Amino acid sequence: MQVVVAGQGYVGLPLAVRAAEVGHRVIGYDVDPQRVQQLAAGQSYVEDVASSRLRAVLDTGAHSPTADATALAGFDIAVITVPTPLRDGVPDLTYVETCARTLGEHLRPGGTVVLESTTYPGCTEELLLPVLEKVSGLRAGEDFLAGFSPERIAPGNKRWSFDGTPKVVSGIDARSLEVIKGFYDGIFRTTVPVSGPKVAELAKLLENTFRLVNISLVNELATLAAPLGVNIWEAIDAAATKPFGFTRFTPGPGVGGHCLPVDPLFLSWKVEQELGVPFRFVGLADDVNRHMPDYVVQRVVDGLDKRGLSVKGSRILLLGLTYKYNATDLRNSPSARVAELLIDLGAEVRGADPNVPESDTRKLNVPRVDASPHEVAAADAVVLLMDHTRFDLVMIEKNAPYVLDCRNRLSGANVETL
Repeated sequence: MQVVVAGQGYVGLPLAVRAAEVGHRVIGYDVDPQRVQQLAAGQSYVEDVASSRLRAVLDTGAHSPTADATALAGFDIAVITVPTPLRDGVPDLTYVETCARTLGEHLRPGGTVVLESTTYPGCTEELLLPVLEKVSGLRAGEDFLAGFSPERIAPGNKRWSFDGTPKVVSGIDARSLEVIKGFYDGIFRTTVPVSGPKVAELAKLLENTFRLVNISLVNELATLAAPLGVNIWEAIDAAATKPFGFTRFTPGPGVGGHCLPVDPLFLSWKVEQELGVPFRFVGLADDVNRHMPDYVVQRVVDGLDKRGLSVKGSRILLLGLTYKYNATDLRNSPSARVAELLIDLGAEVRGADPNVPESDTRKLNVPRVDASPHEVAAADAVVLLMDHTRFDLVMIEKNAPYVLDCRNRLSGANVETL
């Protein structure tokens, strides 16, 4: 089939490359000309797509990156993978609407449009379809097919590959589901059909709300266990020996990325809009996690104070600036807030993260340094925010005068654990 993947970011590019690898003719559409130019040169900026894989499908002509909307004409199936950010707590669906209008101009009878961008229950039928119908002059379910299939991208996850992760699929009617399932059956090892788009939309938000709430639970317990004289990490290890009824989650400096700080709030917004009641679990979980950087900074202040030092004027080294273990992504990382709070208190803050590309240095709000023995030893406090495998943990234990370990990876008299 001729497939359009609209949006060539961390969701769209893996799908486009995989679809090309299994035999489809793929148009990778993106409105960013620089991104398209980089892709056309065979340079991948997504960690789960090797440049060699990208170049292979470019060489065969199976994948064609473009910013030219006229290239979308004649598609059999189009998949929307554009961002859906929050703006002041309200879902911003501008990218989805704009993309739907563009696709609508090229939608022909028999074509199929699938939304993968995370959104609230009802968005596919209440927002996407009306835009497609208005622009194309066609009728959903009669002239064209549509559905929703939530993305489940997990950057850097070595256990669950892109195509090995089960794929939830839905359609606005039986024929749409049949076609959409057939398309994804050729890409993923397992597909999970559900009765309609609203179920699939809610399933995605449920997955991430589950994680947010449980991470918030252990984060709040971490702030309470220390004053009670209890090692939260040992308690979690003990609880995790139960073979049923418990899922292991661990504390940290907060949540980040594109999902946990955002997706559950889509559901909270929808519930308040439609039902007029608050989604209390999401509100509380969001509040706990937003304040974890404050707790981390307070622990640093207390740790320095015990050593006769003031945070003002102290040299503090932050290790691991990405939001996720072994990832390269800085989006919504709690490290930014930790750094901001420490700087406001007068600290001299530096950051080290070997996983962040040099091109992303501009996104860091602190001077970037290497986690060298000299840099570690020169710091009054070292804060291990993310325990990437590229960090030499033994060296850090040996050289750091004081460490706040947010990941429970270090030990010694100079180490305090979150």
